[in-house]
Amino acid sequence: MMDGMSVKPTGDVDCVFVAMMLPHHQRAIDMAQAELRYGHNEQLRRIAQEIVVEQQQEIFAMHLALRLPLPPSAPAPDQQKPASIPAAHAHPTSHHGMQMNMPNPTQ
Repeated sequence: MMDGMSVKPTGDVDCVFVAMMLPHHQRAIDMAQAELRYGHNEQLRRIAQEIVVEQQQEIFAMHLALRLPLPPSAPAPDQQKPASIPAAHAHPTSHHGMQMNMPNPTQ
């Protein structure tokens, strides 16, 4: 679980932060995709779908912040049609509690 998260200090706190957070977010995506592939509980599957989207958004935002090359944006082959999201979740909040203000392509 901690593979990829031990980073040598470089003096650039921003780079070290991102270097440690990217594997953390990728592990969350990997665990959520395992739930989507093999899980049966619909509530957990919805949570897993949200985790995949939110963590991908945070990875994208970190790449932008440090002007790193953007990761590929192709959806995982196991992602299914998203479940309808209640209006209360129209503005997604990550599991870290940060509001993600992403543009809505339907507006």
